[in-house]
Amino acid sequence: MAPTLPSEADAVLAKETSRVLASHMRNGDPMELRIPDDPSPEGTVRLPLSAVRLLVRILEEMARGNAVTLIPVHAELTTQEAAEMLNISRPSLIQLLDDAKIEYRRVGTHRRVRFEGLMKYKRAAESARRAALEELAAYDQELGI
Repeated sequence: MAPTLPSEADAVLAKETSRVLASHMRNGDPMELRIPDDPSPEGTVRLPLSAVRLLVRILEEMARGNAVTLIPVHAELTTQEAAEMLNISRPSLIQLLDDAKIEYRRVGTHRRVRFEGLMKYKRAAESARRAALEELAAYDQELGI
């Protein structure tokens, strides 16, 4: 399912709901939620605290107007999906794969990129970018710019 931006009304509702859920999180205890128009026992659900934390983070992003996609850590992505996550072209991603900068495996003639490996590369690339910017800033200060 393709992510869509939340409407303004959805963003407002997400902000209110995330605030309420966050204020009711207890230290490790599951949260019980009740569906008002279902008096049966199935109308009350128990959520693990980790799921509530994730839900709060999703709602916070929606409140900021961001689309949210949930991807299992062990998921495998197509090269097109991986390229979109890095905001680069598919040929650029293929070059990174061929240069062994991102791990992948072949399924027939197709390449599959593990989400974990993609995020590892993304974190390393962002770290290198920050280090280069800090080095440039230090050099600018040395020159008095």
